[in-house]
Amino acid sequence: MQIQLDIAKTLRAGTREFTLKAQLRSDSRRIVIYGASGAGKSMLLKAIAGLITPDAGSIELGGRRLFDSAARVDVPVQQRRVAYVFQDYALFPHLNVRQNIVFGLKQGWFNPAPRVHGEQLAYWLDAFQLQAVAHQLPSQLSGGQRQRVALARALIADPAALLLDEPFAALDPVLRVRMREELDALQRRLNIPMLMITHDPEDARVFGGHVLTMADGAIVEETRESRDGQ
Repeated sequence: MQIQLDIAKTLRAGTREFTLKAQLRSDSRRIVIYGASGAGKSMLLKAIAGLITPDAGSIELGGRRLFDSAARVDVPVQQRRVAYVFQDYALFPHLNVRQNIVFGLKQGWFNPAPRVHGEQLAYWLDAFQLQAVAHQLPSQLSGGQRQRVALARALIADPAALLLDEPFAALDPVLRVRMREELDALQRRLNIPMLMITHDPEDARVFGGHVLTMADGAIVEETRESRDGQ
């Protein structure tokens, strides 16, 4: 993933203030941003996705300038071609698995039909072994199945990069191990650039092509490994 960013963002709530001031440059296919809760990891990820706007700085991804305060560039979320998977997966509770996945292809807020079909949908149902539960609602799924649905919805639109917000935090320890293995294999097979934030050192060990440690809104340490999900 060719990414360059240098951004600043200050959040205020009453008398409290938090400043993100981060610099990052990497061409790794796997980037892990590691740090304790409150370090600023989610702010950084949301800035890349366009979910928050930095006060100043610039963001480039894959040679595309997504944000530049000086040049007044701020590419809308829908045009950034990044897939953001939230920690709680953010599935629509009233839509079944098919509908949730296909929603990643739709423009606007019209719900897909309950029995929606299509070649892309069939591919991702098969890739994540979700055929048997395609008619079920998120409340009827296991934690691992919900994560697979969220990943399928993110990937069906053929994004340029996959952004993962604490992807295993909501899973129990046994399932966490299995889902790490599944995501590891999936990323290697698809070779999609991936940026993950986590507070779990095991995530950094498994996925760390380029590991950056954050604290108090800044990147304070980084390590690179030869294996990189290529």
